Amino acid sequence: MTETAHPRFFWQFPMRPVREARLAEALPDDGRLRILFLWGKDCPNCDIAKGQMLLAQDRFGWPDVDWLHDNVYEDPRMATRFGLHGIPAFLVFRGSKKLGRIGQWPGTEAFVAAIEKLRQAEPSAA
Repeated sequence: MTETAHPRFFWQFPMRPVREARLAEALPDDGRLRILFLWGKDCPNCDIAKGQMLLAQDRFGWPDVDWLHDNVYEDPRMATRFGLHGIPAFLVFRGSKKLGRIGQWPGTEAFVAAIEKLRQAEPSAA
C-alpha cells in the first residue's frame, strides 16, 4: 500500500481500503456521502493528487463524508467495474447510489467545490 512520492499518505490521510469484491459492504444504504479514491502505485497523476490533498488536508476532512480507496493496479476488477481509462479517479456515492465521477485530478478548488455541492444536496435529490 505504499508508493514512491508519498509513502505515508494513507497514514496521514486515513481512508478505508476496499476491494471490488467487498465494495457493496463498504457502501451501505445509510445516506452517507462516500468518496472512493482509485489510484495506482507509481502513478504520477495520483502522486500529484495525493500531494495536493496533503497540503490542504483540512479542506478534505468533512465530518459527513467517508473516504475509501483502492489500488486498481492490484485490483483490476475495480477498474473494469467502473470502466476506468485513467487514474486517479474519484467516485462519489450517497449510500450505495453512485452520484458521479471526478476523473483525473481537477485541483483542490474544483474538487472541494464539487464535493461541497453534493454535501449540500438533499439525500433524496442526489
